[in-house]
Amino acid sequence: MRLSKMKLFAVVILATALATTAFAEEVQDMGKQPWTVDIEEITIENEDFQIARWTGSSMQMTLMSIPPGGEIGLEMHGDIDQFIRIEQGKAQVVMGEKEDALTFDKKVEDDWAIFIPAGYWHNVINIGEEPLKVYSIYAPPEHPFGTRFETYEEAEEAHDH
Repeated sequence: MRLSKMKLFAVVILATALATTAFAEEVQDMGKQPWTVDIEEITIENEDFQIARWTGSSMQMTLMSIPPGGEIGLEMHGDIDQFIRIEQGKAQVVMGEKEDALTFDKKVEDDWAIFIPAGYWHNVINIGEEPLKVYSIYAPPEHPFGTRFETYEEAEEAHDH
């Protein structure tokens, strides 16, 4: 009987190690190498507030999961154009050339794309009942290779907003 318990324990440890290894490989930044991916699947499965999944020398793709009532946070990228696609959820998008004059105000949902020109202040606010799942492409890259923030607060602290 004792040998059976030891075998079971070994199987559990091995399965845990394999699952952990598979998860670690799954969420690494795949940048600077060729990569294909089901972007809808990885975007919807993402649980991190923000994670860089591909960072190259001229472009970057990140995933975000924003809780109901949460937001990306008002920001402006001076020399970076940004594309955001909503895979799941509903959002309010605000933009403007000045921080205190956000004259662009639209509601968007699943399958909508948001194009943000360099130099525009912008925010995306989750106005739905479920997590807002988006992917974002920055050109050139905005975040260091491998960036990962589990929460909005971590992202804000790192950006000193």
